Amino acid sequence: MRLIKFLVLPLLLFVSIGFAQERAKNIYKAIVDPDGIQRVSVSGSEYFYEPAHIVVKVDVPVEITIKKEPGLIPHNMVIKEIEAGIDIRETISTEPKVIKFTPKKAGKYSFYCDKKLLFLKSHRKRGMEGILEVSE
Repeated sequence: MRLIKFLVLPLLLFVSIGFAQERAKNIYKAIVDPDGIQRVSVSGSEYFYEPAHIVVKVDVPVEITIKKEPGLIPHNMVIKEIEAGIDIRETISTEPKVIKFTPKKAGKYSFYCDKKLLFLKSHRKRGMEGILEVSE
């Protein structure tokens, strides 16, 4: 039993560090362009967004250009944070769409795909979810 703990714990630690490093690579920090707008390009595909963690500034306009990779499965992007001034439900396709909003409150907000095929897990439960981090 001790041998199993001795072997399993380091393996779990190694795997956890690997996932944390991979997730850290997937953070996009928006820069305010000279015209005062923060622009981000996001792609959606087989149950994920890229990037899955976006950092923007509060009270600065944001434009997210979103598209999905080719495929038959429909996707969308939903962010429902009324207090923060963000209310988005946009179907995404292979043609880029621009989503515009100005975040009014700092915090971390989930964005996700709420599509679901009959009798299957929702796309969100399958991993199609991300974080919009609004900073001061």
